[in-house]
Amino acid sequence: MAKGDPKGSALKIGVLGAGDRGRQYAGYCRSHPAEARVVAVADPSEERLKNFSKAHDLPPEAGFASWEQLLDRPRGIDAVVIATPDRLHVAPALRALELGYEILLEKPIAPTKREVLRLAGATARISGNITVAHVLRYTPFFARIKELLDDGRIGDLVSIQWAENIGFWHFAHSYVRGNWANSARSSPMILAKSCHDMDMLRWLVGSPWNQISSFGNLTLFRHERAPEGAPERCIEGCPVYETCPFNAVTFYADGLAGYDGWPVTIVSEDTGRESLLEALRHGPYGRCVYRCDNDVVDHQVVNMAFLNGVTATLSVCAATSENTRTLKLMGSRGEIRGHLESGEIELRTFEAVPRSPRRVVAGGDDVLPMWFSSERMHVSVEVGHAGGDEGLMRAFVERARRASAGEALEEAATSLVESLDSHFMAFAAEESRLGGRVVAADPGTAPDLLCKGAEPGRLE
Repeated sequence: MAKGDPKGSALKIGVLGAGDRGRQYAGYCRSHPAEARVVAVADPSEERLKNFSKAHDLPPEAGFASWEQLLDRPRGIDAVVIATPDRLHVAPALRALELGYEILLEKPIAPTKREVLRLAGATARISGNITVAHVLRYTPFFARIKELLDDGRIGDLVSIQWAENIGFWHFAHSYVRGNWANSARSSPMILAKSCHDMDMLRWLVGSPWNQISSFGNLTLFRHERAPEGAPERCIEGCPVYETCPFNAVTFYADGLAGYDGWPVTIVSEDTGRESLLEALRHGPYGRCVYRCDNDVVDHQVVNMAFLNGVTATLSVCAATSENTRTLKLMGSRGEIRGHLESGEIELRTFEAVPRSPRRVVAGGDDVLPMWFSSERMHVSVEVGHAGGDEGLMRAFVERARRASAGEALEEAATSLVESLDSHFMAFAAEESRLGGRVVAADPGTAPDLLCKGAEPGRLE
């Protein structure tokens, strides 16, 4: 294999976790068999294991009930995708590092600062490459925004307004009924959902963070907000069945009837109506959203100050109609506005001479000059995190194939060291929210120092 040329035999990948994220990443191998193929999979669910193995033509001996069993097999893989639950990330990552595998690690790295520091410290002792699945870095949409920013189209960056609109139905699925509803079982919402956003803000600002404050609550999905007479499960005859936007039967079995993908496949591997209804009778996704054991916040704001003087605000909210991210980057010479779901980007440039008049609503019939020019552009938005899933896998596979050929490479765009700050920002936001105070960055957790073997700072 020539230097810089990833051609050669297909990368052999073991997938730890056959849930939605594991399936999404493995899907790249089915689309690009000459580049990569799945040769082993581990998952405790026999049904998920069977369906995944069938999709990738794996023999029975290539399926394992645990990640430990897969990694204990004789070496026959080049890389692993770790898509296990949040609290089962670090242990398999450490073992895969010891075995010398290239690693793609689903975010978050770990649910606690201590575990993140543990893995960071291990990379200082064990030579290995970990790519964290911050998929938004690999989208054409955000690549275009970064290009506009780096080209100086809005001058010097001053501040960012960023909103993650989770969508009422998405939040109910994942953070009320689903795997990320309870922080003791998974992680705080600001980490589980928004370490993506923290990563993007840190990347766009181009400077370490300095101070963070945050506020947020669980307001909507509480027991006391349940309609009078509401049963434990939607299927049991709820008095507001016809008007509740969170009705599980209406959403999963009726509205998504015939759909064979996320989020339906999370409810039941068999997406036929009877199987779905059975899952709604007995599984977590059939519960009334006001009678679950969820405790993560459903809205949170984070204020951030960076060392280069840039400030940013992040708003994360469940009470939204759209499931998308919207943003505004404000600079000394203009601003960039973006809407991820539509792929629309607007570049506004301040001007010394007004170009055309515009009517000002607040001023009645007054007409004032427009002191900025506007350029609109559209970026194609693909499925799978706006194309980020495929972009991440493409970069990971190419890099892993080159590494397997003995080529020395620079750090991945979302390497472990590059991804640490986003997690420390999320931990700081949660610390601030719970403690009611501004949290300053700890110099002892500087990412470059940690991954070079320095002793970590405080371990809240």
